[in-house]
Amino acid sequence: MTDPLVDALRAAVEAAPQNAPVRVQLAEALLAQGEAEEALLHARAVLAASPADAPALGVAARAASANGQDDVAAGYAQLRDALAGGTGGGRAGGGRQRPGTGPRGPARISARGDEEDRDPADPESPDEDAPNDSGGLFVERASDVTLADVGGMTDVKRELERSFLGPLRHPDLTAHYGASLGGGLMLYGPPGCGKTLLARAVAGELGAQFVSIGLQDVLDLWLGESERKLHEAFGYARRHAPCVLFFDEVDALGQKRGQLKGGAGRNVVNQLLSEMDGMDSQDDGVFVLAATNHPWDVDSALRRPGRFDRSVLVLPPDAEARAAIFSLHLRDRPVDGVDVQRLAKRTDGFSGADVALVCRTATANVMEDAMASGTMRPVRQSDLDAAIAETRPSTAPWFKLAYNFAAFANDGGEYDGLLAYIRKHRLA
Repeated sequence: MTDPLVDALRAAVEAAPQNAPVRVQLAEALLAQGEAEEALLHARAVLAASPADAPALGVAARAASANGQDDVAAGYAQLRDALAGGTGGGRAGGGRQRPGTGPRGPARISARGDEEDRDPADPESPDEDAPNDSGGLFVERASDVTLADVGGMTDVKRELERSFLGPLRHPDLTAHYGASLGGGLMLYGPPGCGKTLLARAVAGELGAQFVSIGLQDVLDLWLGESERKLHEAFGYARRHAPCVLFFDEVDALGQKRGQLKGGAGRNVVNQLLSEMDGMDSQDDGVFVLAATNHPWDVDSALRRPGRFDRSVLVLPPDAEARAAIFSLHLRDRPVDGVDVQRLAKRTDGFSGADVALVCRTATANVMEDAMASGTMRPVRQSDLDAAIAETRPSTAPWFKLAYNFAAFANDGGEYDGLLAYIRKHRLA
């Protein structure tokens, strides 16, 4: 059942897409309905044109948090607090400190997101007094995640090997056939399906540092600061090659310039274009990856040869991957009689984030029972089955939205794989 208020606000936004207050109001209404993904999309559209829009920053922070993107939410909240005169931000150098940075310099981050202990006797261990030139970026030294650590996703791995890793591993063969080593790779698909994990795995395959860059790392209220931050990120990657620069939500940083009202957003896109030009000749050892839920919003100039000219569709995890995700999230919990293969069969279309939510929900329900009865018991198959029954796949709204774009903007068959999946699973 549709909400008349949401329908009216959508119509108003379609009639006047640059009306920021109405778009923020629509985002608020969508968030109240649980449509966090679409709410974040509208909030980001406002911020792309007006980075200092405090109401849009507020709803973006809450929508990102509802989507499970806690790090992104923290970035939006920091900018909002800076506008309000809080302590969360300010000019360059006053931003939040990211994991793995600080007075000891960049660090390798564990799978839990914690900074791992350094061995002072290890010559590769950063010096305590060494200057930190990461600029507050999330830096993972020598990613220890490889494609072997990613369960399932056979087709995605094969495409990554064919279009990106293979040519980089065999430069002589690539040169013999006249193929290009330049350009970047864009991962796209519904949220929560492992795009960031895959990017880290690519870094691990290349034995490279992994630097993650989000909107919150670049967006700044001061004129010229956003462009400077982008330039410094590429500079850091060049100084620490081999290095993978990973742009999360690249559609927010590289939004179509025709959709941007102010000059600030266009300048950021132009700076990103400038940095990526000539990557093959200037930046040996710097590999640029990006992820987006909305590839159709990325400026067409960023998709040209030498930039993000290759793309890989990352779909919801297959049964093998879902079983692996269930095993991962249940391994440290008390369980009894759980069949992860059966759980995987029941969760077709679930994202990795959805599977994690099922495990958390089942555990929370068992804990509630234990508190009420005073008796502890393990998580059973029936608990997980009940949690699956009350969890709706978060990918469904994305596929409906994606179909509207892919069906009518499938230039050169770019979205053939996406359309085939949607039709096969009857998602639109």
